[in-house]
Amino acid sequence: MVDLRHVLALLPVILVSINAYDVTNPEISLLTPRGIRFAYPDESGTTLVAFHYNINTPLSGVGAGQYNYDVTTTTDGYFVHENRDVDVENGDVVYYWVYTVYTGLGYQLTDQSWTASETTEAPATNPPATESPVTNAPATESPNPGTGTTQSSGGGTSQCSMYPCDAACDMSTPPCNGLIFQEEFDSFNLDIWQHEMTAGGGGNWEFEYYTNNRSNSYVRDGKLFIKPTLTTDKLGEGSLSSGTLDLWGSSPANLCTGNAWYGCSRTGSNDNLLNPIQSARLRTVESFSFKYGRLEVEAKLPTGDWLWPAIWLLPKHNGYGEWPASGEIDLVESRGNADIKDADGLSAGVDQMGSTMHWGPFWPLNGYPKTHATKNLPEGQTFGSGFHKYTLDWTEDSMKFYVDDELLLNVDPATGFWDLGEFENDAPGIDNPWAYNPNKLTPFDQEFYLILNVAVGGVNYFGDGLTYTPAKPWSNDSPTASKDFWSDFNTWYPTWNGEEAAMQVNYVRVYAEPGQTTYHLRDR
Repeated sequence: MVDLRHVLALLPVILVSINAYDVTNPEISLLTPRGIRFAYPDESGTTLVAFHYNINTPLSGVGAGQYNYDVTTTTDGYFVHENRDVDVENGDVVYYWVYTVYTGLGYQLTDQSWTASETTEAPATNPPATESPVTNAPATESPNPGTGTTQSSGGGTSQCSMYPCDAACDMSTPPCNGLIFQEEFDSFNLDIWQHEMTAGGGGNWEFEYYTNNRSNSYVRDGKLFIKPTLTTDKLGEGSLSSGTLDLWGSSPANLCTGNAWYGCSRTGSNDNLLNPIQSARLRTVESFSFKYGRLEVEAKLPTGDWLWPAIWLLPKHNGYGEWPASGEIDLVESRGNADIKDADGLSAGVDQMGSTMHWGPFWPLNGYPKTHATKNLPEGQTFGSGFHKYTLDWTEDSMKFYVDDELLLNVDPATGFWDLGEFENDAPGIDNPWAYNPNKLTPFDQEFYLILNVAVGGVNYFGDGLTYTPAKPWSNDSPTASKDFWSDFNTWYPTWNGEEAAMQVNYVRVYAEPGQTTYHLRDR
């Protein structure tokens, strides 16, 4: 879903200032009868403290730990994290790093360790309602402290509401059966799905802006619909060339989520129109993220010229730096046009979909061509004429992409992505952002969150080297691309036929990979 040539910095950079703020070393203690407690002193201006740690396994730099927690609320003057499902014995070494957000900027304290002893026990207390960590291991085994943690949801007692469950629980029902995230769209749960509010165009100068509007995103008959509409329907005919689009907002529900590329406020002119399309982009960045497991999405893609649907994932914490160093996972993308051909005459329209992984030390060094594959349906069939299942099997060793249970792409870098990318050949002497983390799949060894959206046009995905019928009305190097697109309204808009122009999602499910998965799920 990301611009491959025009993005300068897609994701927020973690700003570290040595002089402005010193991260305090947290107080660490053992809990009775088992577990560990981190306490970071509250200070005016601190809004988040994240603890990342391993037990008896060194943790270098800002690598993803066996346990990873964000704490945004305070208890008795501290940001407190308690993990009662991990065994920490006297003499065990806890390797950790701390990330804090102070006055809107991020600061890190890395490469720390603490040795457990009986003299550091804390009194037994009830864990906060928002902190219910468990160790992620096979449901039929006892918790394994060497694997990840989660904040999960579910019914019954705490032993049966979080994976892995106690042996006495019903192992045939979620989450005990490993189904750690399940969205069947019986209703539109806005606690899970946050709307992005921005006109930035994702770095591609796309022609839509994203908003929270039930004309663009809604649930009906057990399905989520993401449907693009015309900005003029809301702002009026003359708005594109003379109006102002102000997305700054004034409450948590309508605040602009992306100011890059003039994303929060724009004023139209004759040559530089306001975004002529409004659409929706939903994400789970504040509600659900996971590392390793099986993601399954059943969806029907939109049909209509210049529609660009995507189901994809981005890293929750940008653990290795800005895009593409921290990675991106595109489960499925497609072009909504009925008639597009590449240079070899192969169809590249709505009868084709693609899966891609983006990774590299910095832009423009991106190894995505080595982790990209497409699938075309037989003549007469399209990905917009029915529902298809898209699957990602993600383990510590490989990432496999499937369409309707047929393997499309198997990414298994034998010695890691740095060697696979051969970046030294293009830029000798460059730094490897993954050098201090020995995991085979780095940077894909951290938690990612889900994104669902329908974009329109832009100056990248619809390449000038493809052949379009009808012809593409803009070129990707045009300074008036949006105006050129809008001027061809009478050609492309008739191809947007009601809900056929919407991406429809039947379900989203994530299953744990026993002994490997880490995840965080906010209670619904």
